[in-house]
Amino acid sequence: MPVDATVAYDPENIFARILRGEIPCSKVYEDEHALAFHDINPQAPQHILVIPKGAYVSWDDFSSKASEAEIAGFVRAVGRIARDAGLVEPGYRLLANTGPDSHQEVPHLHVHIFGGRPLGPMLAR
Repeated sequence: MPVDATVAYDPENIFARILRGEIPCSKVYEDEHALAFHDINPQAPQHILVIPKGAYVSWDDFSSKASEAEIAGFVRAVGRIARDAGLVEPGYRLLANTGPDSHQEVPHLHVHIFGGRPLGPMLAR
């Protein structure tokens, strides 16, 4: 079910539970600002989710409320994860859904990193 990006943060969402260690994940990377793990339903040979450790519903929420250190740390983590996964060449795609029109399913900001094959057009035509 898509998430309304204006909703309050739900501390019981699956990513909050992963951050608290209540649900296991296949961790790829972790630092003080971000946690990255393999998606359990991959849509490409490489499909990594990157989440900030703070309680942010969407990119809009994060960009307006997070500290400069959180924003810089998260953005740098996304780049490092893509580089460490060997995705810079021949390329990869980043996706962050916000709100119901985008089909955001978990009310915690997350960036998908897709790679490992040609990904085709960005949107269905």
